[in-house]
Amino acid sequence: MVAPTISEAMRNTSVADRSDVVVVGGGPAGISAAVSAARNGASVTLLERYPYLGGLASGGMVLVLDDMHNDTEVTVQGICMEMIDRMRAWGLCVTPPDAERMPGVRETDAMWRKWSRWGLFDFHTQSMPHPVCFSAAFDPDAYKRASYAMIAESGVKLRLHSWFSSAIVEDGRIKGVICETKEGRQAIMADVVIDATGDLDVAASAGAKFQESSFILTTVSRWGGVDTDRAEAFQFDEPERFAKLDHEAKRIIGGCWNYWWLKTPLPGIIWLNCPHMPKLSGMKVDDLTAAEFEGRGRMEKLMKFARENFPGFENAYVVDFAPQTGVRQTRMLEGEYVVTKEDVTSRRHFADTVCRGRDYYTPYRALLPVEVDQLLVAGRHYSATAQAQKSSREIPPCMAMGEAAGVAATVALNAGVTVRKADVRKIQTLMRAQGADPGDVPSANAKLMPEAAE
Repeated sequence: MVAPTISEAMRNTSVADRSDVVVVGGGPAGISAAVSAARNGASVTLLERYPYLGGLASGGMVLVLDDMHNDTEVTVQGICMEMIDRMRAWGLCVTPPDAERMPGVRETDAMWRKWSRWGLFDFHTQSMPHPVCFSAAFDPDAYKRASYAMIAESGVKLRLHSWFSSAIVEDGRIKGVICETKEGRQAIMADVVIDATGDLDVAASAGAKFQESSFILTTVSRWGGVDTDRAEAFQFDEPERFAKLDHEAKRIIGGCWNYWWLKTPLPGIIWLNCPHMPKLSGMKVDDLTAAEFEGRGRMEKLMKFARENFPGFENAYVVDFAPQTGVRQTRMLEGEYVVTKEDVTSRRHFADTVCRGRDYYTPYRALLPVEVDQLLVAGRHYSATAQAQKSSREIPPCMAMGEAAGVAATVALNAGVTVRKADVRKIQTLMRAQGADPGDVPSANAKLMPEAAE
C-alpha cells in the first residue's frame, strides 16, 4: 500500500555557517576526517546529531579497538593511535605490551588467560587459543574526552545537536547540507562535504547510488559489581561446569560472540556486546524501536541467570545501556570502485590505496560517489559489497578512512581541483607525514592489482 502524502510549502533556510570542509557525523570516521582536514589548513565544521562525540565507539559502547594489526605489525596508526595514547595516559585504555604479542608467546595458554577477557586477541584465526594482538580496551567517556580535546586543539567548529536533513546539490555538485536544530532548519555551506554518518545519509540524499543490506542490531550494556577475578577463575578452573552454564547463558541471549562479557578499564565494570538481533533493520523506525524492548528484555533475563549461577556475578547490576543502538550495516555506497570480499580476504593491494585495516587496503576510489562531485564518504558505509563490509567495518580502519578523507579534501582544495581529481600520491605522502599508514607500501603477503604491479 502506498503511504499518503502531504505537500510542504517552499521555505527559506538561514545559512548558519560556511567552511572549506563540512563533515557530517561525529563518530570515529568523522572525528578523524575533521581533525585531519583542520590540521592540514582547512576551515572545518563538524556536525553531530547527538550531544556527544564518538558515535558507536562511545555512544554505542563498542569498547574494543581492533582489526588494526597484521601479526605483530600495527597497521592503523595516525589519529587512531593518538586517541589510544591519550586514553592510555589517563589509565582508561588497556593494550597488551609488545613483549606479550611476540610469536611463540602471544598464542600461549598463559597469554590467553591473561588477555582474552579484555577482548584483545585475533578473532580471525581458527586456532585456539587465539593469539594476543595489538588492540585496545577503553572507557567510553575517555573516547569522548579525547575526541573533544582533539577537535578543540585543531580548531574545528563543532555543532552538536544538529541532525542532518538533506544535501544541497547544484548541477551534480554538493554545496552544503541542511540540518534540523532547536533553532530551526540551518544550512551549512562548504566547498567539500564528507559523509561520515555511517548510514550514507548525505550521499543518498545527494543522489549517489547505493546498495542496502543489514547485519545485526545490538543494545550494548555495561554491568557493575562484578568480581572479574572470580569470574575468570571459574572459567579456567572449572571448564566443564562453566561450559554448561555459558551455553545456557547464550541461549538466553539468543545471539552473541564467543564471549558475552568483557572487562573494561574500570574495576568491576564489564561490557556486554549483545544480544544480536539479525532480523531488524537499522533503517526502519519500528525495528530500531523494537530493538530497545527486545534487547533489554533478553538482558534482564540474563542478569537474573548470571546472578544465580556464575561466581563473581552475585552482586551484578546494570550500569547503563548504550544510548546509541548498535547498527552494523545499512546503506553502502556504490562508488567508483566497489571493494569485494575477495579484495579483503586476499589482501588485494591497489595503486590508489589511502588507508588500511588488519591487512587489507582501501582504494581512494571507494570513497568517491560516481554521481556527485565534491563529496567524500568515510566509514562503514564506504563503497563495498555487504560481505566485504562485514570484514572491514571495525572502528580503527574507519578512523583511518576518515583521516584519509580529511587529507584528500585539503589536497584537492589546495590544488584547485575536485576531490575526484585529487593527487593520490600527495594524499599518501601527507598521511605518512602525520604518522598515518596509507598502505601505499604493500606488505609481503599482499596481492598486487595489475595497475599496482606495473
